[in-house]
Parts: sequence; structure tokens; C-alpha cells
Amino acid sequence: MTQGLQAIVDGILIGGVYAIVSSGLSLVFGIMGVVNFAHAEFLMVGMFVAYFAWAILGLDPLIGSLIALVVVFLAGAGLQRTLIRPILKAPPVAQIFLTVGLMFTLENGALLLFGADYRSVVTSYQTESLHLGGIIVSMPYLFAFLMSVISGGLLWAFMRYSRTGRAMRATAQDPMAAKLVGINTDRMHQIAFGLGVGLTAFGGAVILPYLTVYPTVGSQYVVLMFTVVVLGGLGSVAGAVVGGLAVGVIQALSALVFPMQLQNLVLFVVFIAVLALRPSGLLKGASA
Repeated sequence: MTQGLQAIVDGILIGGVYAIVSSGLSLVFGIMGVVNFAHAEFLMVGMFVAYFAWAILGLDPLIGSLIALVVVFLAGAGLQRTLIRPILKAPPVAQIFLTVGLMFTLENGALLLFGADYRSVVTSYQTESLHLGGIIVSMPYLFAFLMSVISGGLLWAFMRYSRTGRAMRATAQDPMAAKLVGINTDRMHQIAFGLGVGLTAFGGAVILPYLTVYPTVGSQYVVLMFTVVVLGGLGSVAGAVVGGLAVGVIQALSALVFPMQLQNLVLFVVFIAVLALRPSGLLKGASA
């Protein structure tokens, strides 16, 4: 019983991070209609930004995550304007080839600049944990989860109450009607892409205290990200939260039964079942 409860707690802590890194992918699709296959590489970029903020400036990765968010937001906005915007009206295959090409460019660019070495940080709380009855809560996992919850809450408030957030939701619902009422839809697309990849970079930075960063680290998250957004409903940020928590708990519970090599077996069985029974995802609707 305690072992199962421990797995659920661990799954929720991990799932919270899955939710925030995947919500960016869902946000980009919900507003722009673009499936960004390079999305996981921005997680890697965020991890490197936080790593160098720690190595050079001595900043904790939790603080460095804010720098990663800003840096990658600006980079993403620039990429959207120069690369993504010209192919928004192109056939979907052009969008796929462009984002896959961007994925390889970011990954191999990082290999060229930083080499293939694994890098890690050292923090004061890295080996600390809370003992709540029979449950052990790792402090790095807890801090990453709390940062993800805070950022998710701020994203929800921004999308719901700010003028820019409402304009972004209007753009997602009906771009033509949004233009008719004076909304600059090109600007909304640029902000959405920058914010989407920035959130993923933020998520990458907050997990740095318990993971190592290397140029191909995104490859271990890309399938999980797409699983999360498909389970929750592609284009739904709320669905990404539900899907992220579900994926985290399923992974943790399946690890109790199956060896590490088969840890994701149950996850993908559930994934296939959801696609077969509810193709639109757990939360129907593609509104960001």
C-alpha cells in the first residue's frame, strides 16, 4: 500500500513537469495550428541556459529557469517571424519538414558548441527529502513540481484575464474574425510560439537539479510530450495538464510491476486505447 502511494506521489511530481513542458506544445498548436517537432529541443536549450547561469553566474537552476524562459521566448519569437510565419499557409508537410529540420539544427548545433559531455549542477537541496509518514518526497522533484504549478497558474491567468491572452484565444478560435476586430494575428502567433517554447525551456531548467544536460536530452522527452498532448487533446492547455499528470502516474505505477526496459509499456497501451476510444483526447476541444 505504501509502495503504491509512494509511486503515485512520485508520478504526480514528475507529471507536473510533463504538464508544463507539454502545455507549450499544445499552446502552439492550439493558436497556430503548427505541430512543432523541434519542441523537445527547446527543453534542451533551456537546460543549457540554466546550466551556464549556474556555472558562470552561480545562480540556482530554479532562478536560472526564469532566464531560460526569457532567452528562449525571445529566440522563439525570432524563429517564428523568420522561419515559421512564411510556411503557415503552406501544406502541412512543409511545416513538418521545417520543424524536423529545426530539431536537427538545434541538436547538432548544441553538439558542435558544447560537445557530447553530460553536465550537471550541484545545489544545497540536491540530496534532501521530506519524510511524510511513510512517504519520501525528494526536494528537487518537489521544487520542480511547485515551479511548474506556479508557472501553469500564471499561464492560465494570462490567457484568461490579460488583453493579450484574450486576443490569443480569439485568434485560436477564428483568425479572420480576430483580424476584423483589430487583433494583429501575426503578433499573436509570434507571442504564442515564443511563449510555448519558453515554457518548455522553463520546464527543462527546473528539472536540471536532478537530471544531467547533454545535446540529445530532448530525444527522451519528445515521445512523452506528444503522448501527453494527444491524451489531453491536441491544442488544449488544460488537457496537457491532465495528460501530464496521467502520464507521470502511469509511468510511476508501471515501474512497480515491469522492469525499467518495459516501464512505458502500460503508458503506450493506454495511449492506443485513448486514440481508439476517444481520438479527441481526454478533454475534448482544441481551445488554448
